[in-house]
Amino acid sequence: MKATNYQLFDFLDFDPAMTGRETLWRACKPTAIREEAGEVVITVPFQKQNNSNEITPDTSVPPVDREIRIQAVSDHILRVMLEAGASIDRTSPMLEISPELKALALHVEEADGQWIIKDSAGAKRAAVDLRDPEIEWWSDLQPGPRPTIRLTLWPDGRHEVPFQALDSFSPARHDAFAFAYAETDGEVDRMTCSFPAAHDECFAGTGERFTKMDLSGQTLQMRNQDGQGVNNRRTYKCIPFYLSSRGYGVFLHTTDFAKFSLADHSRRSAQVFVEDARLDLFVMADDSPERILYHYRSLTGFPAVPPRWSYGIWMSRMTYFSADEVDAICRRLREEHWPCDVIHLDTGWFRTDWLCEWKFNDERFPEPEKFVRKLLADGFKISLWQLPYISFGAAQYREAIENNYIGKSERKISGASNFSSEDYAGTIDFTSPEATAWYQGLLRNLLQMGVKCIKTDFGEDIHMDAEYRGMSAKQLHNLYPLLYQKAAFDVTREVTGDGIIWARSSWAGSQRYPVHWGGDSAGNWEGLAGSLKGGLHLGLSGFAFWSHDIPGFHSLPDFMNSPIPDDIYVRWTQFGVFTSHMRYHGSHAREPWLFPRVADIVKDWWNLRYRLIPYIEEQGRKCAASGYPMTRALLFHHPDDSICWHIDDEYYFGDDFLVAPVMNAEGVRDIYLPEGSWVDFFTKERYQGPRMLKGFRVSLERMPVFVREGARIPVYPDPVGSTDDMKDDRTTYLQY
Repeated sequence: MKATNYQLFDFLDFDPAMTGRETLWRACKPTAIREEAGEVVITVPFQKQNNSNEITPDTSVPPVDREIRIQAVSDHILRVMLEAGASIDRTSPMLEISPELKALALHVEEADGQWIIKDSAGAKRAAVDLRDPEIEWWSDLQPGPRPTIRLTLWPDGRHEVPFQALDSFSPARHDAFAFAYAETDGEVDRMTCSFPAAHDECFAGTGERFTKMDLSGQTLQMRNQDGQGVNNRRTYKCIPFYLSSRGYGVFLHTTDFAKFSLADHSRRSAQVFVEDARLDLFVMADDSPERILYHYRSLTGFPAVPPRWSYGIWMSRMTYFSADEVDAICRRLREEHWPCDVIHLDTGWFRTDWLCEWKFNDERFPEPEKFVRKLLADGFKISLWQLPYISFGAAQYREAIENNYIGKSERKISGASNFSSEDYAGTIDFTSPEATAWYQGLLRNLLQMGVKCIKTDFGEDIHMDAEYRGMSAKQLHNLYPLLYQKAAFDVTREVTGDGIIWARSSWAGSQRYPVHWGGDSAGNWEGLAGSLKGGLHLGLSGFAFWSHDIPGFHSLPDFMNSPIPDDIYVRWTQFGVFTSHMRYHGSHAREPWLFPRVADIVKDWWNLRYRLIPYIEEQGRKCAASGYPMTRALLFHHPDDSICWHIDDEYYFGDDFLVAPVMNAEGVRDIYLPEGSWVDFFTKERYQGPRMLKGFRVSLERMPVFVREGARIPVYPDPVGSTDDMKDDRTTYLQY
């Protein structure tokens, strides 16, 4: 559809033909307020509107009263709920509310033409302004303003977060609404609300976004898709949460399709849209982005702490096809002293490549348990690829279809980036406890064999024409990754004791189940830059642990066969050393000896990675208990530095490292050092921030890495073959 540049059509998705099937209902001035079970309930009339570019009230239809309910979830979080034909789900798989959150009872006071809402501690948390706006009349060229709701929140009792009541050109030309909903054929199917956006306000979050750091001026779709790379608008990981530089965050509690328009459709508003008859918002505020993310995690769950071995190097390609091939690679890794902890088997360990049956190929992996145990004895953990769809040709097809373990569908899955000719009969139905237990049984057999991790690939798409036990396909689509990953994570931790998976798709709450990686990036400079952008935005969406395919998943111009340049292999390796998890993977060979001209450089960086594992472990524990990610946008530590809200090509690695990856063949880049004293990790040269280092040049052997002055970095002093060789009492410290 061509953009009309009118909010009704471009944001609320009305048909410009105006067939009469769709109607808009706009919130008017509240008429009543009451206290109920510790919450406050506001009665708000909604008036039907005449739909056109001129949005005026249809007075032939009486207003409909709706209720906006406000709950103080904690002293920093308010929940705002609006129902119109469907009940708010007070609990859901997305929510894992921390026992530290203590709800506070709300009560209402009337003063100066306002309803003042305070909590049981006496803090002002919200207000409804009933006063008429000040008018100095001199012309009747335009009618006066229509009454609307003027509701302001103080989620933490200090930061003011009003709903947007004034975003219009004239009384009939609206760019946003405080609250509104739409009906199609008399059924409520869309809701919207908005908050004022300041001219210099910045926004972040919303999941994995392969774009600039500040999201202002963008409308973000909340519908997971196969990203098919890291340089477009599609994303594997949508998270219905955004963060504002004004000190607040909004979590839209839904699984339905939604949108955030962050100073885009209107430069004056941050707008929320959801295809549902319910609007359920958690609005939180605090003094730093980290604390706001902490409050978000307090609602949706904190990440598990991954095991030590997962911080080692993972070696993979698409794919290894036999035990002999894997044995040869592992033998060479050990003989040539390449430290490594994990061997990942991708799509080729089945009887037919891509035909996922959760069973080893009997001919190419003749004694799988012996094979796995042998690798474990040599310090290699095994990770296995699989996906949540059952093929018509799979051994489990008949059992799955007869027991309703899959949502039945006659068509193959829509939109899957399927590199094979496999056709899928259905999606495993994780809304069914029986189907979930059946799936976990398939994984349990492998985990009891000694496998340590399951790659929960795909999950962005499900069969939309199928029926699922617990909810409609429309409601399940975005939620599916959370249910899928929980099932795999729970059985892995049950059998192995380690809380880890390797996942691609996500939704709110998925951060509880690390690790997530950035998908199928191109092996070029744009793929490297896009990967980092995606990781930084994901870290601003509640995720602590994140990885990426080194040195990019696919090649260009030949997807499978174009060689990866040596400098990209090295630069991506350097970047990987300073992210929480480090995996080599791609459409063809990724082993370091296949890049002989730079192999010595790469080995030095691998050894550095293992030296840093005590630091990574220490920071991992901190990140799992706070609002911080490991790969951390500069704005986390410098929210008052406006420059940091725009930097997407450097980052903090934990508390103490500032990392500036090189993303070009010239080895030159500009580096912004924020406030503080900084020490070059390699040369020990000292710098004072804030300052810009223009044209900073490094050789291929080096990457710009700085350490906070005064930092004490725990490191492992001895060369190791894997983390199995590490002894806790051998850790030493580097003082900067």
